[in-house]
Amino acid sequence: MTARTTHFRVDNGDMTLIETENGRRILIDCNIRAAANDEDDETPDVATQLRDRLKRDGAGRLYVDAFLLSHPDKDHCLGVKQHFHLGPLSDWSKPADKIVIREMWSSPIVFRRASKNHVLCDDAKAWSSEARRRANQHKSLGYCPEGERIKILGEDINGKTDDLTAILVKVDNEFTTIDGNPDWSFSARLIAPLPAADEQEDDELSKNESSVILNVHLLKFGQSGAKFLFGGDAEVAIWERVWERNKNRSSVLAYDVLLAPHHCSWHSLSWDSWSDFGEEAEVSQDARSALSQATDGAKVLASSKEILDDENDPPCIRAKREYEAIVKDAKGEFRCIADGAGDDPYELEITSGGVKPKAKTSVSVSRTGLGSQPYEHG
Repeated sequence: MTARTTHFRVDNGDMTLIETENGRRILIDCNIRAAANDEDDETPDVATQLRDRLKRDGAGRLYVDAFLLSHPDKDHCLGVKQHFHLGPLSDWSKPADKIVIREMWSSPIVFRRASKNHVLCDDAKAWSSEARRRANQHKSLGYCPEGERIKILGEDINGKTDDLTAILVKVDNEFTTIDGNPDWSFSARLIAPLPAADEQEDDELSKNESSVILNVHLLKFGQSGAKFLFGGDAEVAIWERVWERNKNRSSVLAYDVLLAPHHCSWHSLSWDSWSDFGEEAEVSQDARSALSQATDGAKVLASSKEILDDENDPPCIRAKREYEAIVKDAKGEFRCIADGAGDDPYELEITSGGVKPKAKTSVSVSRTGLGSQPYEHG
């Protein structure tokens, strides 16, 4: 099959489905709002759109091969309890018909840091509880049963993940397995969450400064394919650290498609508040460098509401202009997923000619020298 990504219209939230050429499906975050069930509400029914793109196993269960939660903000995990099966696979109910998560990709660092700064929502608590159950099950059995696997992303402090080596991915490492099996058409490199220098720094880091950052490489015919950089809600402090760690090997940050972090927020590019400083707000050159490793023809996508020239952040008009400048140098394009008619998600395919839209779509595009205007894809 053709490798593709599906970017659902979830306003200021993230929800992306990756399909590898080998047929594996990976969900990154979800924001399934209850308003979609109201026939009089215009909220896209992303739950149905997702289910329509999934397969059923021999027992008739819908499933994703893997589900990455970048961090436990509500707009990244809303709908987990209602739409996904949590608990032993043997407890799956046909009447409920929830989606099975064959392998969770989760970071204990993100959850621990988040809990110090704010109360987790019910969906985040449910995810955390299931991740803990699966990790403890691996400890007691020495393996993860099929349909209940977990991959731990990032080493925790004080040896908290030392006994999870078999299911642990360390920062700077690449992995090619999905649901415990190798996939020749996929690889991913863990960029963050970065370990803290000491416990004091760890206490100071927040959930947004701990988001999972993953560079996913989707291969085409086992060859180069395309790289997709996902950064959750990572803010300026972490992008500066990412650049300091990788500036002498910047190729590990190279992307063909970047999902603009934190829904095209200015806070990923600057320490200055956009609402306070406006046009006088200064860009962090290190953070911008980390986010500027665009390949020729690269795309930057904003999973956000419509981006207006106002004081809102996110999304922020000034951040949009920075990303436009980045892709201008790469002769690429910037687009907001919320733009365009209809509720259908925005889909990209990996072709021999690069990353292309899957189907004819009318969206708002910023191209080199063209500014923002409707653009038709054939």
